[in-house]
Amino acid sequence: MSDERQQPSEMEVDDANNGASSAETTTMDIAQQPEAFAGTSGSSYNTELSGVNSNARVMASSGTVGSVSISLHPLVIMNVSEHWTRLRAQEGSDQLVYGALIGKQKGRNIEIMNSFELLFNVIEDNVVIDRDYYNTKEEQFKQVFSEMDFLGWYTTGNMPTERDIKVHKQICEINESPVMLKLDPRAKNNDQLPVSIFESVIDLVNGEATMLFVPLTYTLATEEAERIGVDHVARMCTNDQAESSLVAEHLVAQHSAIKMLHSRVKLVLKYVQAVKSGELQGNHEVLRAACSLSHRLPVLNNPKFKADFYNQCNDFGLMTYLGIITKGCNDTHQFVQKFNVLHERSGPRRRFRSLFF
Repeated sequence: MSDERQQPSEMEVDDANNGASSAETTTMDIAQQPEAFAGTSGSSYNTELSGVNSNARVMASSGTVGSVSISLHPLVIMNVSEHWTRLRAQEGSDQLVYGALIGKQKGRNIEIMNSFELLFNVIEDNVVIDRDYYNTKEEQFKQVFSEMDFLGWYTTGNMPTERDIKVHKQICEINESPVMLKLDPRAKNNDQLPVSIFESVIDLVNGEATMLFVPLTYTLATEEAERIGVDHVARMCTNDQAESSLVAEHLVAQHSAIKMLHSRVKLVLKYVQAVKSGELQGNHEVLRAACSLSHRLPVLNNPKFKADFYNQCNDFGLMTYLGIITKGCNDTHQFVQKFNVLHERSGPRRRFRSLFF
């Protein structure tokens, strides 16, 4: 690892922060510290699977600052989560997963855009990455994403362990300064993403050069197509029913909007009543805004509005009724077509030709 990476200057950090990424970066900065996931169920999960002493020192001192800025795409998080969930469903128990991170790097700004799985073998409790499989997958991804490079690797668990250090040393043979992404699938803290990103530094421990991990801060970055896909997956995951029609989704959206409007109008009404009763001191600007809002509302207590409203309800009911009749006619037509096909295959049809045709 070069000295330039371990000791970045302020000018270089400013240049990296000012560099515009090709993707739209969200305004939320997510600072991941090693203590963020302490005490969760993922700690025991990671210790049981790793088979190593997780209490050994693998983290650098708290004064060590990361040298790069990370932009993480949601697609990577979804890939890692899907990888772990699929293996857990296949094996029936929690499994450690390993994969590669690919993306773009410009100076000290790293953008992690995609990932793919890695094969590995466990030899005497040591994880050995299959380099032949990696070379094959990298060549395939290069044919499709020629502008993306290998940036690091990912795994699952809570805090970094000695096993992660050993795997990271293998990855360093591919990339001199890779990053490690760790997803905790058992985290119970819903306030922040259970994702941590680390880079490695060389430090003196007991007089020996030792590789240690340094936590990195990252931001979420999305592109337009990626945002649409993530939104679709999120809506499907939060939907309790197996299927949901567009009409139902439209009505739910309208119901939410009307509910929000109703709560805001009640708040304005309570404020006006409190000012009128003397409980609160009136604010002329707020009262003028409330008066202006009331003048925008249509006058509902007149015969013309009731007549137009009933006509619109009748028209809407008629359109719905016609749609139901059309659907019923289509179902009947399909039933007759299928019945004719079965009748032609089963026997003579001349007696019923006039009936169905």
